Amino acid sequence: MSAIERPTSLRRSLRIQARVIGALLMREVITRFGRKNLGVLWLVGEPMLFTLGITALWSAAGFNHGSSLPIVAFALTGYSSVLLWRNTVTRCNSAIQANFNLLFHRNVRVIDVFLTRIVLEMAGCTGSFIVLFLFFWVIEWIGPPVDLMLVIQGWLMLAWFGAALAMLIGSATAYTEVVDRLWHPAAYLLFPVSGAAFMVAWLPPQAREVVLLLPMVHGVEMVRDGFFGNSVTTYYDVGYLAKINLVLTLMSLFVLRDASMRVEAE
Repeated sequence: MSAIERPTSLRRSLRIQARVIGALLMREVITRFGRKNLGVLWLVGEPMLFTLGITALWSAAGFNHGSSLPIVAFALTGYSSVLLWRNTVTRCNSAIQANFNLLFHRNVRVIDVFLTRIVLEMAGCTGSFIVLFLFFWVIEWIGPPVDLMLVIQGWLMLAWFGAALAMLIGSATAYTEVVDRLWHPAAYLLFPVSGAAFMVAWLPPQAREVVLLLPMVHGVEMVRDGFFGNSVTTYYDVGYLAKINLVLTLMSLFVLRDASMRVEAE
């Protein structure tokens, strides 16, 4: 067997994959944020401004839901959690069309494009969440989480949900542009019921059962349970969220495989 025909080793494949994603990350950062002014700092600054805006609005309006929860911590945990999965899906929604020319390169695949945008968005949202938390903690507007590991667990489960949904929605756009047009209004409609602006315990029992069908609500409740501890009553099922995430992951990989072959054939 000639050197050209010899199969590529797993180690070499991983190195190639890492270089491809690294190059795509640099291209994406430069394309979105440019080389001047804030540049890559805007990756964290953009979601930070959104979260600060919501926090300021809720604080100015006295939006405390009749509870004793600190409004800053409530807004930070709620809106940051929503940005984590919503922004990721939105960015992957147009990923194929925006990077179509790159897919002619031998080592660039559709999954590389998705992974690049997923990593970038989640890094930005996570960085924004950490910076805002530290800032509000230093000025003593919020206290430290009661259970940091539970906060991290809830955040990672939401990240998994966002990544799986992003690849599924992004892959589906290879079949029809209708998916792209439907996602934007769907994202706005999902925000009021995502758990960002309410605790499940505040809802009537009938509404509570309906809301808990949405997987992202379980993740937000986990994050808030880690932040507030026994001072709040939370409703979430880690097993349910994990099952939904697993199903979404399997579906996204199946659709992604078919969408990749469709795109490569064009």
